[in-house]
Amino acid sequence: MTSLGADFLPALVDPDLPVPAGLQDGKGRPAGRRFNVYRNNVTVSLMEALEQGFPAVAKLLGPQNFANVARIFVRENPPQSQLMMHYGAAFPTFLAKLPAVAHLGYLADVARLELAMRRAYHAADSTPLDPAVLGALSPDTLAATAFHLAPSVQTLASTWPVHAIWTYTMVQGSPKPQAAPQDVLVMRPDFDPEPHALATGGAAFITSLMNGHSLGAAHDHAVSANLQFDPTETLGLLIAGEAIAALRLEPVE
Repeated sequence: MTSLGADFLPALVDPDLPVPAGLQDGKGRPAGRRFNVYRNNVTVSLMEALEQGFPAVAKLLGPQNFANVARIFVRENPPQSQLMMHYGAAFPTFLAKLPAVAHLGYLADVARLELAMRRAYHAADSTPLDPAVLGALSPDTLAATAFHLAPSVQTLASTWPVHAIWTYTMVQGSPKPQAAPQDVLVMRPDFDPEPHALATGGAAFITSLMNGHSLGAAHDHAVSANLQFDPTETLGLLIAGEAIAALRLEPVE
């Protein structure tokens, strides 16, 4: 890469850096002020993309604080793809390490939830399994069955009441969050992703299914997080959310 190419992208998102040497406008003049206007527009566009992708985080921080945080992120994280739907994937990790918001320990997990919802939105479509297929299986066969879940399915296990915080922030009239860890399931049965609070162990259960384990093995994983875990409610959510795409029978161990 040429020196100009190496200098261009960092300078494009950081107004403290000089205009790359040798950069000219359409008439062969030094880019100077034109480049400053252009990079300001780029920075503003990226900050707006972050606000659209993380609306709950933006509300929790407030307009000015979010603008300050977003500006820092944009400077340190120029786009790696032309597809803006991917921009901000590093935002939750960035928030978790940012000293200025360290007192808001839940903020990074709220961002992770919003990122999961965005990924669910852009995931490929799938055809849901007829629930009658599940109902026809014996208990032993069901326990030995592996589930193929829809690509839109996302999970999050948080030490914070992340679903309650997101709901309280985004849905008017929602109750104040109670201090407790929460697992969250994100599904997209229609067009918009929907987050659902799960019993403790629910995220481990669904993640195990997503990794190809049988229902019985997934239950064992969930029990390691919650001795009282019952898969019935979580399975009901997956069925209602049209999140089960296919089954694969495994030999009973």
